[in-house]
Amino acid sequence: MEILMIEDNEAVCEMMAMFFENEGWQATFKHDGKEGLEAFAAAVKKWDMIILDLNLPSMDGMQVCREIRKISQFVPIIMLTARDSESDQVIGLEIGADEYVTKPFSPLTLIARIKAMHRRAKVDHSQVQATNDFDVLTDHVKISTITREAYLDGNQIESLTPKEFELFALLAEHPKQVFSREHLLTRIWEDPYYGDERTIDAHIKKLRQKIEAVGPQVIQTVWGVGYKFDDSGVEGK
Repeated sequence: MEILMIEDNEAVCEMMAMFFENEGWQATFKHDGKEGLEAFAAAVKKWDMIILDLNLPSMDGMQVCREIRKISQFVPIIMLTARDSESDQVIGLEIGADEYVTKPFSPLTLIARIKAMHRRAKVDHSQVQATNDFDVLTDHVKISTITREAYLDGNQIESLTPKEFELFALLAEHPKQVFSREHLLTRIWEDPYYGDERTIDAHIKKLRQKIEAVGPQVIQTVWGVGYKFDDSGVEGK
């Protein structure tokens, strides 16, 4: 795995370098937001994972995350935030981060998160070339978990992040079934998950925006419980 870690605390970088080496991963460290963004943009396809600190010199983590998402919707981004900055965590998720880890953090916790995200984000390219079949089908939605494409009435829902895609696929695979936020966290982020349930709300908000860009809303809120997929009220073409 090729990891780009953008973190201005050099002691943290030195510590993580040892853990990455133990895993057999290659890592590049940048201590400045602008330099980190330039390193990503210079070799977009090289990186399997971005570890991004929120507080950085020259360009903060929020700005870096926005710019990375303009270039790539698919590279997984784990944002590092202070324990008391819950609003920053939600904003970070809304602008494109897939996950956050609060500081101070255990290196083993970060390693576990990286492994989980990499397993979920990795696409088997040989399978992509072998099939274009859609394995999740409803009256109005079709989804391929191999090519990671999703369509609503023939219109592609574009720029879904890995977590947004996984949420959409899970909900669509079980039409009208209500999923609690806790259940979604366990299924999509894996158990145990130490974040809070607003992580789900932030991702659902962005997912809905992307759905509404091509057609009617099919993700519904069940107040006091969670979310469900329902396209039964969508008028056919």
